[in-house]
Amino acid sequence: MPLNDYFKYRAFYVLEDMMYQGFKIFVVLSIFIGCLGLYGLVSFLSIQRQKEIGIRKVLGASVGGIVYLFSKEFMWLVLIAFLVAAPLGYIAMKSWLETFANRIDLSPLFFVIAFILSLLVAAFTVSFQAIKAAIANPVKSLRSE
Repeated sequence: MPLNDYFKYRAFYVLEDMMYQGFKIFVVLSIFIGCLGLYGLVSFLSIQRQKEIGIRKVLGASVGGIVYLFSKEFMWLVLIAFLVAAPLGYIAMKSWLETFANRIDLSPLFFVIAFILSLLVAAFTVSFQAIKAAIANPVKSLRSE
């Protein structure tokens, strides 16, 4: 392939390269902002439920049980968000991929991987604050009244 043809074909994909660079920046930024929001929500809920956590610990709840209690609620929210976002993402990706001469099929594996990664990010964010709340001394939270 002559060098002139390379530059001619490369010119077709300049816009896609620019979009890719923009998407990378916005994806990292949106994941960071989402994790901050999730961390703030878990922090708020742990303060709101401080007495409940203290009573559960006094009655013998383990740290894992308390972390599970927090994580269960947020995993349902991630599942609902995925069920809303996956069809929209599929439609958007399918229409964008149809603009190319060489087409590929969208595999459900891409969406499964995205779902698992979002569950892991949410679990890591939630578990960090939930473990901190579960380790706290229950006497301090129950003595406040």
